[in-house]
Amino acid sequence: MLLQEAAPLESVSSFNGAGIYAIYYAGDFAPYSAIAERNREGKFEAPIYVGKAIPAGARKGNVGLDVPTGPVLTKRLKEHADSINIASNLDLADFWCRYLVVDDIWIPLGESLLIARYSPIWNKYIDGFGNHDPGKGRYQQLRSLWDVLHPGRPWAEKCQGRKETQEQIAEDVRAYLSNI
Repeated sequence: MLLQEAAPLESVSSFNGAGIYAIYYAGDFAPYSAIAERNREGKFEAPIYVGKAIPAGARKGNVGLDVPTGPVLTKRLKEHADSINIASNLDLADFWCRYLVVDDIWIPLGESLLIARYSPIWNKYIDGFGNHDPGKGRYQQLRSLWDVLHPGRPWAEKCQGRKETQEQIAEDVRAYLSNI
């Protein structure tokens, strides 16, 4: 996967399969400048997020080897593209991705290894990017750090506010990235 050319996140074509992926940022959001510098000019050395897309039922062991997975990896990448596109301070054109269709049994291991190797900030420090709408009755939970730093997802606005401000989180990101 890491040897593949990175593709613009906004234009991933539909394909069937489950697997793993890495998302890269190369824009000008100041707190992420240390990451963006490592991802410019086609280098793509520092994922901002690593994730997985598993077939429906896989978490509960309800997938057989001969069951088609459908376009679950494409769907997950498009969900992420939608979250970025809605954020008021990010530009989807600044995001790139690499992905790999993998047999279901290897997906969690592949994701864990990529997170351990790269420590992507949206996995390790700024939680919440991969979240879905928690649904009615669960909006009492705190808004994620990601949603405070990158406001825009309507469902996140229904969650409880945090004590941390956008400015505080941005400064924490700068400090965190200066130490890695």
